[in-house]
Amino acid sequence: MAINLTKGQKIDLRKTTGESLTNFCVGVNWGAIETKGGFLGLGKKVTNIDLDLSCIMIDEQNNICDHLYSPLYRVEVLQQFGLPKGKLLSSDGALKHTGDDLQGDTGGDDGLDNEIITVDLTRINPNVSQIFFFLNNAGREDFSQIPYSKIRMYEGTPTRVNSVFASYNVSAEAQYTGKLSIIMGKLYKRNGEWKFSAIGDPTEDVFLGQTIARIVKSYL
Repeated sequence: MAINLTKGQKIDLRKTTGESLTNFCVGVNWGAIETKGGFLGLGKKVTNIDLDLSCIMIDEQNNICDHLYSPLYRVEVLQQFGLPKGKLLSSDGALKHTGDDLQGDTGGDDGLDNEIITVDLTRINPNVSQIFFFLNNAGREDFSQIPYSKIRMYEGTPTRVNSVFASYNVSAEAQYTGKLSIIMGKLYKRNGEWKFSAIGDPTEDVFLGQTIARIVKSYL
């Protein structure tokens, strides 16, 4: 049975069989905002929602040593925060991003996540000690307006969910009203074993660079 995560909760990456969870997906699911409109309210207005799932890798000296975020971010804006161009594959090949979803599900939840980072813990550079996952909204809608937004860790592939290990329901949390980004959680290494901590802190950051700066300043 999947673990329903709460803010601040820490979990071991072990399945019910006792085996370590080493290959999994971290995914975010959300819907476009659909409202009635048009003549006599019979039509439908669809507002696309562009959320961006990203992560940064931290080494044992508390420095950023790698990253995954959208290549669509403008380089000149990233440079203002001292950040390199976005990419979808980590240098060690252990983490891979499926790429940008610019709109969210329409016509209801399709059961799949919109943006996913696949993780293979066996391939992570030994110097990496923490991996922070965070979510930014490229638009101006806060998380209380976005339908069924949820974060989950599961075994499977970007197109097939085999078994959900843990999930965190964002849309159900009142604290996300008015917030445009979330520091979701981190994988961290303790005594040679990887664990996960659900941070779940909402912020008012309007750009990924601000969120990364916040993590470096306050979470390391």
